[in-house]
Amino acid sequence: MAWIALLLAGILEVCWAAGLKYSDGFTRPVPTIFTLITMAGSFWLLTFAMRSIPLGTAYAIWTGIGAVGAVIFGIIVLGEALSFARIMSIGLILVGIIGLKLFQPA
Repeated sequence: MAWIALLLAGILEVCWAAGLKYSDGFTRPVPTIFTLITMAGSFWLLTFAMRSIPLGTAYAIWTGIGAVGAVIFGIIVLGEALSFARIMSIGLILVGIIGLKLFQPA
């Protein structure tokens, strides 16, 4: 259950990062409210996951999901640049996330 919570926390991190972009410095009410709600949900799920997943593992995976998701969102939705170097960098983060999951202490 903790791993599902961590995955959902990471997805919500992507949501609040996107909302932050659309909030225009917290000047637009609807994106601002969306950002704050998804941020709170992300942090709550992260704290739930940290009850049984080690701090370093949980935090690294949470930020990794957020980073990869934000980059993919930026490329697909915002038209940000896509390059071989960016794809390789995303791949390295994914390898790290998978490694942390596979090789976590028992």
